[in-house]
Amino acid sequence: MCSAGSGRGPETPDADVLIVGYGPIGQVLSILLATRGWRVLVVERWEDPYTLPRATSFDGETARTLASLGVAGSYPEIGLPADAYDWRNAEGRSLLRVELAERGAHGWPETTTMHQPALEAVLCARAEGLPNLRVLRGYEATELVDDGTGVELTAMDTAGERLRCGASWVVGCDGANSFVRDHIGVRRTDLGFSFDWLLCDVVLHEPRVFSPLNVQHCDPARPTTAVGSGPGRRRWEFMRLPGESVAELNRAETAWRLLERFDVTPENATLNRHTVYSFQAAWADEWRRGRVLLAGDAAHLMPPFTGQGMCAGIRDVLNLSWKLDLVLRGAAGEGLLDTYPRERVGHVREAIDTAVRLGGVLCVTDAATAASRDASLLAGGAGTGRGGQHGAAGPPLRTGLLYTGIGTAPVPPAGEVMPQGRVRYEGVTGLFDEVVGTGPVLLGSADPAVALEESELTFLTGLGTRTAHMVAEGAETAPGAVIDVDGVYLPFLRAARARFLLVRPDHHIYGAARTSRELTELVGQFRSGLLK
Repeated sequence: MCSAGSGRGPETPDADVLIVGYGPIGQVLSILLATRGWRVLVVERWEDPYTLPRATSFDGETARTLASLGVAGSYPEIGLPADAYDWRNAEGRSLLRVELAERGAHGWPETTTMHQPALEAVLCARAEGLPNLRVLRGYEATELVDDGTGVELTAMDTAGERLRCGASWVVGCDGANSFVRDHIGVRRTDLGFSFDWLLCDVVLHEPRVFSPLNVQHCDPARPTTAVGSGPGRRRWEFMRLPGESVAELNRAETAWRLLERFDVTPENATLNRHTVYSFQAAWADEWRRGRVLLAGDAAHLMPPFTGQGMCAGIRDVLNLSWKLDLVLRGAAGEGLLDTYPRERVGHVREAIDTAVRLGGVLCVTDAATAASRDASLLAGGAGTGRGGQHGAAGPPLRTGLLYTGIGTAPVPPAGEVMPQGRVRYEGVTGLFDEVVGTGPVLLGSADPAVALEESELTFLTGLGTRTAHMVAEGAETAPGAVIDVDGVYLPFLRAARARFLLVRPDHHIYGAARTSRELTELVGQFRSGLLK
């Protein structure tokens, strides 16, 4: 269990950043900021961690972010890579199928099914090793005041003791019923796409192989989800049918009756939980108001059919953390934080739209409509595809802090996600993030440090930027060169017709340059963009 830890007591809990909510989104944000040296205080209303799973998977980009926190060694305890995601009709024919690579564009499995309490326990243990990160459990936020120079949050414990916490910035990671969002008066856009489902979390008594690991049964008689939920665990979800009451559906007897179809019985499995829930498709209309920001479910909710709810929240805080870091350091103006919602809202709306479209495929209970759907999908050759929402690495940014050259629109490949491969550097072979490091990265087929003017190099170094001179495997190498073992970086540079790429800490490419002169222009625009 996480605790307040050592250091100053609750009576003087001033911090650089105060985070409300300590689910996985709050955990990741707190670790990202604390490892950059900032004093982070987390206020969490529940005294103990939640012991039941909510999310059941994370994608390769999220695996990359979690690995940067130092928890990748625990992945085998947390989850299992998924082989495919299959959408089947009532006859068992594949309407849609996504093949999932065990090593995708980010260097990790494209999808890992996981047990969320195990993930949270690992993140909690990581956080406890950071002396500048304190977690106060059992305190519910009750008041929030932003005076323009700082924020004061009042929280109360179960005994009625009040605690006042001052911070430069507050981030609401406090879930769908966010106190932070509601207290600052932010409204939400709700698409009104919602259905009731019976969720059944099962622990199997004996090992069993499920392939594909994740299946959507698009059967109008009972639309059903079956997905992995970490080692030895599996989740089934059953949609409530028209005319069926929630009370009737939400009974253990009903759960076992529906699970029996999948050879899951009280004799071979334990039903850890059964509950009826309703998903939503909604997003906050504002993600920043003054010194208060929102992330995760406080900012957006999406149907579960793409497995992107938690992943989207972790993308939020990866985007936000490095910008907060630069603002706190005085290396960027507060206006940089306005790029956070501009960049993230488009991605989230696109993910929600995709989840709603897929939900429209599954949530069909009329036999004639289902037959028409099946015929259309089978005739259209929807068939089999590869993992990933937008190509291999992820959706590109189309606005925000990106290189525009002399125009106003991003110059390709600005905004694209930089994939990750194995490299060799100073005799060590491994994934780029592990061997070279994370943060801003300037890489090139020529040595970026040589191409830069001294003032430009000093500026980038001051931001924690790492430079990498990429060379091919087997090529004659100069001292300090990084060998492109998997052939990821040099082909990417050639395809971009670039010699240099400046990559942001969230793995999105800021911009590309072909010459030293263009690199000077790129770095200059990056500096200007930070100071706006």
